[in-house]
Amino acid sequence: MIVRFGFVAMSLLLENASPSRTMTYKTLSGLDDREAGLRRLERIAEENLASTLRILKNSHAHDIAMYRFSSKLIPLATHEGVADWDAYSPLAQSFRDIGDYVKRRGMRVSFHPDHFCVFSTPRPEVLAKSEQDLEHHVRMLELMELDERSKCNIHIGGAYGDKAVSGARFIEQFGALPARIMNRVTLENDDKTFNAAETLAAAETVGVPMVLDIHHHAVNTGGIEEDELHHGLWPRIVRTWERERGRLGLAGEGDLPPKIHASSPKSLSDPRGHADYVEPEPLLRFLKAAARECGAVDCMLEAKSKDAALLRLMEDMKELEKRGVGVKVLDGASVEISPD
Repeated sequence: MIVRFGFVAMSLLLENASPSRTMTYKTLSGLDDREAGLRRLERIAEENLASTLRILKNSHAHDIAMYRFSSKLIPLATHEGVADWDAYSPLAQSFRDIGDYVKRRGMRVSFHPDHFCVFSTPRPEVLAKSEQDLEHHVRMLELMELDERSKCNIHIGGAYGDKAVSGARFIEQFGALPARIMNRVTLENDDKTFNAAETLAAAETVGVPMVLDIHHHAVNTGGIEEDELHHGLWPRIVRTWERERGRLGLAGEGDLPPKIHASSPKSLSDPRGHADYVEPEPLLRFLKAAARECGAVDCMLEAKSKDAALLRLMEDMKELEKRGVGVKVLDGASVEISPD
């Protein structure tokens, strides 16, 4: 099984390349010249997009073909105080430049809207904001002129005192979204509420692929043993991606492999927190089991040390390769894993 590794948003390998520079609404509203303030927001966004392109180019230099964009590319983009501001048209060429580079280099990119993007909510105003936020992320992908292989990953949301009712409400409210939005979404299990089995059932119902977060599963198993994960859930998760490739008319598994998230616990006292780096052995154990069901997986690392953590993991993979445990390093950010 071919495994490509990616990282999230910030780069620790580059200086002065934050893709998340911002300005608060308090600062904007305190300016005497509002139009000048909006132009300043646009300049900050241009800087974020330029930094993103730098990060993509540096990633390619290290063979990294997987990247999650910052959700903060456009400061205040969905704030009600700037609802009359066209944040997109002035940035269209910069978004297009990013999309062109992604397509030219064959990279897999995505967004992960923040935790307040929840479709299980019972509150209409929260649902409206969630729809607005998801639409914003989809619009940025469209401005990049990327097809529906580029996704926005979300969680189901909160339980609100009754998880079964909230899960059903998610299916109803998410299912009411336009196809243009739904076709851009993947669902991920979370670390407190909706476990892997519950998230998979929802993904199958609404017809979107599932992203398995193996760290979240470790702290929120829902009573699912490792054998059931590998022999029961994982084959079904793989099929959600097979269905998506069929919908998109993609020929091979390598065109849109199943996607997972990986990270390591920060500490014994904070098992849900993400550590700076990724422990290779637990990840390898999962990958070797996963290799029984598919020939390719893309693995997003959610370590605090970002791309530096990815490079360290690849050094660990080289050591595992020397030990003859079924790991073959292919380049600077991908490996081949032999099944158990």
